[in-house]
This record gives sequence, structure tokens and C-alpha cells, in this order.
Amino acid sequence: MRIRASHTARLLVLVALSATGLGAVSGCGGEKEAGDPAEVAATRARQVAAAWDGSPSADAWRAGYYPMGEAVQLPRGGLRSQADKRAYQAQNFVLQGTLSTTWPKDGQVAWANGEALTRPLAGAQETYETLARSQVNDIPHLTVTGAKLSEMTLYTSRGPATVPAWLFTLQNYATPLKRAAVSPSKLPPPPVKPAHDLPAGQLAPLGRLVRIAGDGRSVSVIAIHGACDDGPSVDVLETRGSVVLSASVKNPETGNCSAQAGEKQVTVKLNRSVGDRILLDAYTGRPVPYGQPNGPSPSWS
Repeated sequence: MRIRASHTARLLVLVALSATGLGAVSGCGGEKEAGDPAEVAATRARQVAAAWDGSPSADAWRAGYYPMGEAVQLPRGGLRSQADKRAYQAQNFVLQGTLSTTWPKDGQVAWANGEALTRPLAGAQETYETLARSQVNDIPHLTVTGAKLSEMTLYTSRGPATVPAWLFTLQNYATPLKRAAVSPSKLPPPPVKPAHDLPAGQLAPLGRLVRIAGDGRSVSVIAIHGACDDGPSVDVLETRGSVVLSASVKNPETGNCSAQAGEKQVTVKLNRSVGDRILLDAYTGRPVPYGQPNGPSPSWS
């Protein structure tokens, strides 16, 4: 195994994701020291990797379908105007015409190594509703004129896969907007608890996974940091079965800090492709959540 640990200054737990019940945002200073932060982070990363590697939860993870790439793929060349980009971000779509009311009950996720998994398949209307949170004609919007069931390729916990997708025809676009139509598998129970018992100032939870490079050799995540520090740092531990990311902040300000925490995208380089290794957050002890823009991430059992 390999550890790459930065010798940054003392860390603060800046945020806790309310959705996972990890507590509240910490202030910028005044916490009691407890050991070298880099060594605390490295020790925790080793514990998380040891708990997951070879565990039933890891086996379940590798047997399931967990998207780790965009569930939505824009038309070739992307959206052409700022108005269309604003409409997409606001999820403002307008439907002209009708969508299919019949579709197969299940769809197949297929990987390049020949493995496949059958998962429930959502219909065109249900999939459209994950895109169209609002439908207002008199402000910038994207107009959907139809949809057909086809396929798309996205990155998953088991590498790139071909998955069923609805291809939505957009007015004034020659190529469709694609949205994956199969449901992710239920997440297995994590074999290690979150790091609640670590002294404050040693680790912080990651926000979410943004993307994995096409060659799998780099990973981009959202890291949380405060207004009273020099930004976030993310260290990595690679083992045969997992990649553990440890988030910290650089040079936190001492004293009180009432400013709100912020987010920054951080890209981490790996020695080899992620492949089917599990991408883990050292603080939570769980797979790093993927922030799908138009649809919820799978929930923990």
C-alpha cells in the first residue's frame, strides 16, 4: 500500500453533511490539539482501508451498479447559449408533445469484461421529471419534443459501463440529451463507523465526487474549507482494493471565525487507475458520494 500525506498545519472539522448526520460546522480555531494531524489522517485512512478490503460490503459494492459519472449527458458540443445553460441549471424544461407510456420493466447494465447486471428501468415520464423540476414557459427554458429508449456510457464503481438511457430530443439541437434510466443498487452497510471519536481538527468529510478521469488516474472531489484558512488539501492512500481520500485544511486561522464554510474542487493524482477499487472518504468511512446533478444519489441501507 502507499500513503501520500501532506504535512499541513492543524486541521479543523469544517462541515458535517446533515444528510449523513455527521454533526455541525466547526468554527475556525480554539480546538484542542491531539497529535500530528498528518499522522492522525494516515492512521485513520489505514483503518478505513483495512475495514473495507476483503469485506462483505466490498464484495457487495463490486457486485452492484453505482454510477460515479454523469447520469446526464448534454447534446454533442454542449449547450450553445447562456440562456440554455441557465435553464439547465435551474432544471427548467418544457414538454411539447407526448412521451412514451410503455417501456421494459428492467434494463441491463453491461461492462466491457462481459459482466452484466439487470436493474429496474424508469419510464420516459419519470426520467423526464428528474430533469424538469420546474416547467415555466416565460423564462429561459429547454424544450423537449420527444424521447426514445437507447443507451449511454458512464463511469461506475466497476469501471465504464453501457446502461439504458432515455434520449430526449431538444428543440434547436441536432443531437439528444441523454439521461441514464436504470436505478442504482442499494448501498451495502459500511464496515467502519464515521470518525466521530477523533479529536476535532484532524479530519473533515468530503463534499462529493465530481468526476473520475477517463483513464481512471485522477479523481476530482469537492472539499470543504472555511474562510479563515488557506484552502483544503486531500491526501490519498492506495491499496489493492481501495483508494482512501483524507480531507484537511491548510493553515486554519486561530481565534474565532464567523464566516461561512466554502467549497473547492480538488484533483488527486493516483499511481494507477481506480478500476474497481472503492473510492472511500477517510472521515465518513464510506464511499465518496457522487453528486449527480439531476437525480438523487443512492441511499445507505
